[in-house]
Amino acid sequence: MAKWSEMAQPFGAARWTVADSLVITRRYLTHIPRIPELVFFTIVQPIIFILLFSIVFGNAIRVPGGDYINFLLPGIYVQTMAFATTSTCVGLAEDLHKGLVDRFRALPMARSAVLVGRLLSDTVKNALILAIMIVVGYIVGFRITNGFFPALAGILLLLLFAFTFATIGAWIGLSMKSVEAANMAGMVWIFPLTFVSSAFVPVDSMPSWIRPFAHNQPVTVTVDALRALFHGGPTLSPLIQSLVWCVLVTAICLTGAITTYTRVSSH
Repeated sequence: MAKWSEMAQPFGAARWTVADSLVITRRYLTHIPRIPELVFFTIVQPIIFILLFSIVFGNAIRVPGGDYINFLLPGIYVQTMAFATTSTCVGLAEDLHKGLVDRFRALPMARSAVLVGRLLSDTVKNALILAIMIVVGYIVGFRITNGFFPALAGILLLLLFAFTFATIGAWIGLSMKSVEAANMAGMVWIFPLTFVSSAFVPVDSMPSWIRPFAHNQPVTVTVDALRALFHGGPTLSPLIQSLVWCVLVTAICLTGAITTYTRVSSH
């Protein structure tokens, strides 16, 4: 009987952690409709990018195949998932500095549930934003031409990418000493990463000294994998590179976020 008790204890702890994380996830999700302004501007920003680049720059930028809207939209999708990092970063910083973490720590619940719940709820929110963006993309002329299952694989890759970048935001947010600093730190590094990529223009059109970075960074390989999944073309190499980036970054940043969260929540 003792052996069975010892074997069951880790499973019981894992089940407890999962249950608590789902409760916190539901808590974060129920708060979203209560801040309609935040939801509105979160949705409007990527729509503005779609309209701005497709209408203003669509006839000025030459891309392989000549259809800029099909070239652009995968880049906009990836950029939006990257920008969503700021929400995770600021949200966790607010929870920490407003004392929410301390209040949860006083409850009989898994300590990691707040961190996991935030990451899961932000992933669900990103999925809803992505669905709206796909609809808007179709309105402005974007079409997926490579079949249902490759398109589904592309959407799942986008959500994995969003979760990966959310772990970066979580680590940054928990490491900052104020919400304002978290807001700046969560945003400043995203702009060069997304714009020095294949999201908006072909990498070969960039200066030669910056191409090695642009070709091999996570945004570019994810955008290239999406274009191949949505429209056909060489898929395996960019897809594998994107998955490797996601796994490595998630492992490093999630470990860092958990370590930081454990340290700050124990004070």
